[in-house]
Amino acid sequence: MILKTFGWSFVITAVGLALAVLYDGWTAFGIVAILSILEISLSFDNAVVNAGILKKMNAFWQKIFLTVGVLIAVFGMRLVFPVVIVAISAKIGPIDAVNLALNEKEHYKELVTDAHASIAAFGGMFLLMIFLDFIFEDRDIQWLRWIERPLAKLGKVDMLSVAVALVVLLISSMTFATHAHLHGGAHADKAQTVLIAGIAGLITYMIVGGLSGYFEDRLEEEEERELEAEEEAKKTGRGGASAVLLAGKAAFFMFLYLEVLDASFSFDGVIGAFAITNDIVLMALGLGIGAMYVRSLTVYLVRQGTLDDYVYLEHGAHYAIGALSVILLVTIQYEINEVITGLVGVVLIAWSFWSSVRRNKRLAAEGGEEAGSEKAEAVTGA
Repeated sequence: MILKTFGWSFVITAVGLALAVLYDGWTAFGIVAILSILEISLSFDNAVVNAGILKKMNAFWQKIFLTVGVLIAVFGMRLVFPVVIVAISAKIGPIDAVNLALNEKEHYKELVTDAHASIAAFGGMFLLMIFLDFIFEDRDIQWLRWIERPLAKLGKVDMLSVAVALVVLLISSMTFATHAHLHGGAHADKAQTVLIAGIAGLITYMIVGGLSGYFEDRLEEEEERELEAEEEAKKTGRGGASAVLLAGKAAFFMFLYLEVLDASFSFDGVIGAFAITNDIVLMALGLGIGAMYVRSLTVYLVRQGTLDDYVYLEHGAHYAIGALSVILLVTIQYEINEVITGLVGVVLIAWSFWSSVRRNKRLAAEGGEEAGSEKAEAVTGA
């Protein structure tokens, strides 16, 4: 099972490390290995959240996620995205941006750093919306009840998550604008950029998330209708064909949602990678290997049913998302070490896993006591 799920990750790791050695010797090997570990540690919560979405998709779309999705993740977010950001912020062509990345690495790093505010605002708002929609939803299973129960009641207010997100964005942009005013006008334009980028992140979440939710609801309705009219569907075959078509649409938009989600998660990894190297080739190799493991881990969690066995894992991952969104928004103004970013997610997920284990032991003990009591009653009755 492990070899089947992680096989391609092992192959990509071997190829990526070999290419690193050929590119720039054993120093490059070490850098790529470190970047891979950085990406995995920063994105473990991504794998848990992805698994919650991916388990609704069939085996075909899980394969698409592992193949086409990886190409988008590695070449799109880890290679093309930094170049596009530099091209837009520096107002130069893509070819010039690539030339800059390969030959003028320090200047390239400066340009990416200058674009960090808009990247953090976009990614921070997208991730914040994911967290807010999760925390405001009323759930049968609650982890931190003292937080989740009152927030679930508040969540009955329509559009509350959007209102809270916009308030957070306004505070972030106003704080940035105030800082720019106090320290001169050099960053005055960036305050507006932060606001626009944040709104773009919010709109992206609402469009992609809304479409995937819409088609998912349609799929569920169609499945219910098919169950009620199963015999007629068997005779005509029309019901089955309709469901397959609808499932394809639903899966496509969920896949799109997953890719945007991965893009938002990768922002901190891409920015953090510049603390280790300015070489875009090594960056793409290291982060690409890490992204592959994150995807394999997502599929592994789905196939093992881990989220069903450890019910608080999804909660821990969403709290990690909330923490990451706040960290991204804070980094618009202040620098935060990537180690802290990675540890926050790991600690929250480890805590939720431990809570799940304790819950399972408690339920097993209660089940054992009930079974013993029933057996005693049966013996007494006899």
